[in-house]
Amino acid sequence: MDQEPSILDYLKSLLKHTLRGTPLPPVVEAARPEEPAGAMPQVAAAAEAALEPPGAGRELPWRTLLALLLALIGQSTFEPRPERGWWVGTAFYLAALGMLLGANRRGELSLVAWTQDDPGMNLERQEEGPSWLLFIISLTLGLAAFWLFASDRFSTLNLVLWLAAIFTLCWSLWVPTGKNILIGAREFLAHPTWEIKIDRQVLLVLAVFAIAVFFRTFQLSQVPSQMISDHAEKLLDVQDVLRGQTSVYFPRNTGREFFQFYLTAAIILLFKTGIGFMSLKIGTVLAGLVTLVYIYLIGKEMGSPRSALLALAFAGIAYWPNILSRFGLRFPLYPLFYAAALYYFLRALRTRQRNYFICSGIALGLGLNGYSPYRVVPLVLVFAFALYLLHRQSQGYRQQAVWGLFSVVMVSLFICLPLLRYTLGHPEIVAQRTVTRLTGVEQPLPGPAGEIFLSNLWRGVTMFAWDDGEVWVLSVTHRPALDLVSAALFYSGLVLLIIRYARQRHWFDLFTLISIPLLMLPSILSLAFPAENPSLNRPAGAIVAVFLIIGLMLDAIMTAVERAGSGVRPRVLAWGLVVLLFAWSGLRNYDLVFRQYRQSFDSGAWNTSEMGGLVADFARLNGSPDTAWLVGFPYWADSRLVMINAGYPDRDNAIWPAQFEDTLTDPRPKMFLINLTDNADLDALRALYPQGTLSQYRSAFPGRDFLVFTVPAANSVPSLAP
Repeated sequence: MDQEPSILDYLKSLLKHTLRGTPLPPVVEAARPEEPAGAMPQVAAAAEAALEPPGAGRELPWRTLLALLLALIGQSTFEPRPERGWWVGTAFYLAALGMLLGANRRGELSLVAWTQDDPGMNLERQEEGPSWLLFIISLTLGLAAFWLFASDRFSTLNLVLWLAAIFTLCWSLWVPTGKNILIGAREFLAHPTWEIKIDRQVLLVLAVFAIAVFFRTFQLSQVPSQMISDHAEKLLDVQDVLRGQTSVYFPRNTGREFFQFYLTAAIILLFKTGIGFMSLKIGTVLAGLVTLVYIYLIGKEMGSPRSALLALAFAGIAYWPNILSRFGLRFPLYPLFYAAALYYFLRALRTRQRNYFICSGIALGLGLNGYSPYRVVPLVLVFAFALYLLHRQSQGYRQQAVWGLFSVVMVSLFICLPLLRYTLGHPEIVAQRTVTRLTGVEQPLPGPAGEIFLSNLWRGVTMFAWDDGEVWVLSVTHRPALDLVSAALFYSGLVLLIIRYARQRHWFDLFTLISIPLLMLPSILSLAFPAENPSLNRPAGAIVAVFLIIGLMLDAIMTAVERAGSGVRPRVLAWGLVVLLFAWSGLRNYDLVFRQYRQSFDSGAWNTSEMGGLVADFARLNGSPDTAWLVGFPYWADSRLVMINAGYPDRDNAIWPAQFEDTLTDPRPKMFLINLTDNADLDALRALYPQGTLSQYRSAFPGRDFLVFTVPAANSVPSLAP
């Protein structure tokens, strides 16, 4: 008996015909920045009319909308709830896949097509080799700086030589493209009148960016409200910088690269923010906002201005990059410098202009001085270059592209000279964090390395829709890393990106797909501590590709709706759908950051800001914080954070029971902050100071009350007479 074809058979057949047997669906090419303003709408309309099949443009894109609805329903079943399962959601996602393939096969839904690469002007100049005289001078200066960095400190001499080497190297490789920048700036400033033109796209970008600024800065001092011990380590390093200890590498707390410390020191000097949490937050929020600019620029390269705008919008409100930006540690430096390096790298290969390679090398070098997981980026860019060479886009430019890659390598190496010199002298310090996670040096691997890797890989690549890990200080634990709307758009966009690659064979599409797990390797390779994977900080470079795909997918949905008819109504419906999805996503992300994450973090972190406030008040009343102590207790507050919050970052007021008697000889008033459950130490203090007063501090944070034991000056020295 013949069996009726199953749904799986249908999907296989549909996928086969989609990738092999059908022509490209009609697409409206996006205007590129190089094209004359106002020319593209007429070109696009003519292209759409020529490509549109008979009868198209009248039918509601029900397959597209149904695919979106099914994906949203499927993702909603993955939201945290008791006894959450994955079978139902997977079934809905498979149904959405079928609708997506059907819509694509019928020409209803597709990503905006790649335009041809646009070689820049003066191509004959781009093929010229570097200025070898300047190149040799730069090598000489670089070697001298490298030798002087043996001191592991920035000095005036090695800093000047280092910067001169970088400048000379970039000058030797730079290709003149026209008028000198300084001359152009002088002419612009000398012009009696300036004309600034702002079109609708610019206004939309500014409006979306303003929304992103709101999400990244709203309640910045309250979310998160407290520092953790890592912040204390960073601020102590920043304090060392301000005191003149200009380290190349900061070995405290397993070692840290220098970029954030000097950035924070500059912020403190410029804005007078002091040694505190806000000084760290300002720098990381700025890094997160600049990342959005590069996401937008890459989005225009691989899609259209509209898909770039949508990528910017959803990345700007997203819970994942928002928490990383406002946490105050180095995490946003990973996506920032990756996005910058990738944009200039892509731009260099598309326009065939060597100067973009130099800019990419600068971003790559800065990133290596920023955050240790960024060390995977050089390998990612080499992989990107290999894919480029294997695809037809590189025809006629392979030899020049190799020279471009040489520029990236040399510039990034020069920028990393201080770190490279320190690494050669102290490899065990620089590699400590990586080695302890990858091998069993610190803790034996809990199983076979291969099995742990595959398990980590699976949990890493599914974190967008399922589980973002258990690192409570950086996430709402065990929920998807993306909100419901973004996750549905992301996985749908992956399908269309695969189809676009199968049809156009553009190297960057394949690279975008593969780059996601590659950029997550710093988390996935935590073999000795698999519980640390997934997390939101170490795979942060994947933020760039994830939101680019989201922007492409939503742009494709809008295009499908706009083709459903003529006139203004389809555009209104398309934009109405986008506004609805954006508002839905925004509300969910707002709730995730400003309610769920805030409550989760406040219930887990110790309220050192309140303790520091008490110490500051005590010091104002008594003239000194010297006799205000935090009594040590296992897994309690970090005394360094207490004193940083009190305004005394150079002091540590921790005291242990063995030191209690040493306080007897000091006649000044005293204050002891005691854990609420530390009865033994409280009894010991009462025995020493029977006239002391005990009170319970009522914290604004649930479950974070503590005891305050005060001793007045008159009773500080008990009588020693027999």
